Amino acid sequence: MEEQEKKKIMLVDDEVGFTTLLRMNLEKTGRFEVSIENEAASAIASIRTAKPDLVLLDIVMPGKDGGDILAEMQDDATLSRIPVVMLTALVAREEMSADAVAQSEAMTVLPKPVELEKLMAVIESHLGE
Repeated sequence: MEEQEKKKIMLVDDEVGFTTLLRMNLEKTGRFEVSIENEAASAIASIRTAKPDLVLLDIVMPGKDGGDILAEMQDDATLSRIPVVMLTALVAREEMSADAVAQSEAMTVLPKPVELEKLMAVIESHLGE
């Protein structure tokens, strides 16, 4: 049987330790190829280059925030169809009900620190896995 092609995920977050750890955990599943962008100012160019199947995007970053990057993506015909999962430390897990995930058709918001199992479920739902 052919090996399934890995889905490409772009992780945009200014916290280098967080992105390194999350990439390691996602790639360890053998199902994803993860690229990282730690500079918000470079995010759109990196997303265009990487052509990811999904973007994990931090909301609070120096310079541009995740909302600015999301707005730019939605205004760009080549990027607007890429699903986005927003990650934020602004909403504590306690402030969301136990299984709550704020979700719209185009975007999902998960609180940080993110539980890997919940993140995997959200990634799979967006990628149709």
